[in-house]
Formats: sequence, C-alpha cells, structure tokens
Amino acid sequence: MTTSTTTESTAVLEHRLTAADRCDSCGAQAYIAAEVNGSELLFCAHHGRKYEEKLRAVATSWHDETSRLATAI
Repeated sequence: MTTSTTTESTAVLEHRLTAADRCDSCGAQAYIAAEVNGSELLFCAHHGRKYEEKLRAVATSWHDETSRLATAI
C-alpha cells in the first residue's frame, strides 16, 4: 500500500510599493511604478491610468499594483 502526502504551499504575494511611495503627480499613495530613461516614476492609480498609454510607449518597465485597491460593494 502506497501512502501519498500532499503538501500545500501558499504563495505569499509581496508588494514592492509601500505606503511611503508617493505619486509624482499628486502625492497620493503610489500603486504604479514605471522606469523611463533610467529613472523610476511613481503614480497613484488615477495618474497611472491617465498617462499609461504614453508611458508604456517609452517605459523600459511597468509595475502595476492597482489590484491591491479594493472596490466598495
């Protein structure tokens, strides 16, 4: 008789941006980071979406943590 053991591992989601990271446009908490010309730009969800199309065209990286925002039900 063979015994099978299943181990469940819970993936820990690590967030790179913290409450100390602020939007370069308005100072709100940043949830989006974009690297452009070697500099990191931080944006709140509002400004990140506002500038996303233009930024993605020139950004070498795009980090989006807006999924952390909960919508009120």
